[in-house]
Amino acid sequence: MKRLATVALILPVLLVGCQDDASSAAKFSTGGDPTDSPCARVVSSIGYAGLMLEPAGREERQTFEDALTGRLAEVHGTTLEFGPRLPDSLQEAVEAVRTTTEGLSKNDVPRERRVALLKRYRQAADRIVAGCR
Repeated sequence: MKRLATVALILPVLLVGCQDDASSAAKFSTGGDPTDSPCARVVSSIGYAGLMLEPAGREERQTFEDALTGRLAEVHGTTLEFGPRLPDSLQEAVEAVRTTTEGLSKNDVPRERRVALLKRYRQAADRIVAGCR
């Protein structure tokens, strides 16, 4: 019993010593690096979500399955992280992508609202992609 108590007390100290400090381990959950190009990261996440989207003009046919919701949530997070570092001329589009993906990444948003958000998202996302070329 004493041995178990000793291990329980020492284990947190040992684990903390094995971890990198925050300054040397600045990695993002998606495997990125803080020095990544903001345009490359945002455009990549937009493209990844786009693989599951119906073609432009057919938003009413879009099914909002969990996989798409997850990809749009990734666009939301990537835009939050890298969007402020995009050119000033794209900040309005960044804000539109951020607000639309906030709703699109939730399953409890009514379908009609999601379709409307998707239409706004596409316009803003297309502006970002074009502006990052």
